[in-house]
Amino acid sequence: MTPTLVRHHRHADPYADSSADSSAPVDAGTRARDWAEIQERMLAPLYEAVYDRLEVGAATRLLSLGCGSGLALLIAASRGARVTGVDTDRERLALARERLSPDPGHGAPPGRPAAERARLLVGGPSAAGGADEAEGSYNLLTSFDPIGCAAGDSEGLTPALESAVPLAARGATVVLTGWGPPERCATAAVLRVAARLADPSPTPRSGGWRAARRDDLEDVASRAGLRPDGSGRVSCPFGYADLKSALRGLLSTGLFDAALRATDRSRVEKEVAEALHPYQRPDGTVWMPNVFRYLVCVA
Repeated sequence: MTPTLVRHHRHADPYADSSADSSAPVDAGTRARDWAEIQERMLAPLYEAVYDRLEVGAATRLLSLGCGSGLALLIAASRGARVTGVDTDRERLALARERLSPDPGHGAPPGRPAAERARLLVGGPSAAGGADEAEGSYNLLTSFDPIGCAAGDSEGLTPALESAVPLAARGATVVLTGWGPPERCATAAVLRVAARLADPSPTPRSGGWRAARRDDLEDVASRAGLRPDGSGRVSCPFGYADLKSALRGLLSTGLFDAALRATDRSRVEKEVAEALHPYQRPDGTVWMPNVFRYLVCVA
């Protein structure tokens, strides 16, 4: 299983210089790499639990919606699946291409070469078209970007699913994922800071944090015309080597963007750091237990 505690990173820390202009945004490339190197692996237990349950392997033809920097695709490809990923974030997608490209220094991966097993495309589901004719239609659609933490996120996923389902074979499996109950997710306390800084009004605007609801995934499935066929919960603790890594990882998620627009970066970092203090251990590491849900559906 992929470890969730990150102890080192290859690039310079964009948050290290407190004298820098706090209103200047971190560039998109740096933030994408923070996501790929620090934050994305926190969801690896979720990816693996879903793939174990569905017995993902050589017969799987997967379309991943919002594939990000490709860790979930890499895990599926390592099991022999033929994978396609779509995302509108070009920086994250570039990192996914790096991950899924064959590494001549380490020999070819098992089964098909990675370049033959993976397609990575900029855009929404329509960019994917149908699966390779020789392989048949997609038989698994996944949305691993967890819903249930931003106002409007569940409604926003419905159009993407409606575009993706016609690309899949009849009876294909669709997997939706979301945050678990707030009382089981320590990170919810930190996300409340983002909501308060972005919008102090009692009713959050679209994109602002809100607590996950019990039926978020079922509501999405119903709107998209999907039939639920099982569900599960997975422990996904967020673990960081230190406070600086935690800030970098959390701010790479996009969940703090509204707060960064409403105020300045130094204030967001300061208040998030304060919210993280109860989860910092004596050795400096930060550890926040969380639970995520997944819903298995039939198209």
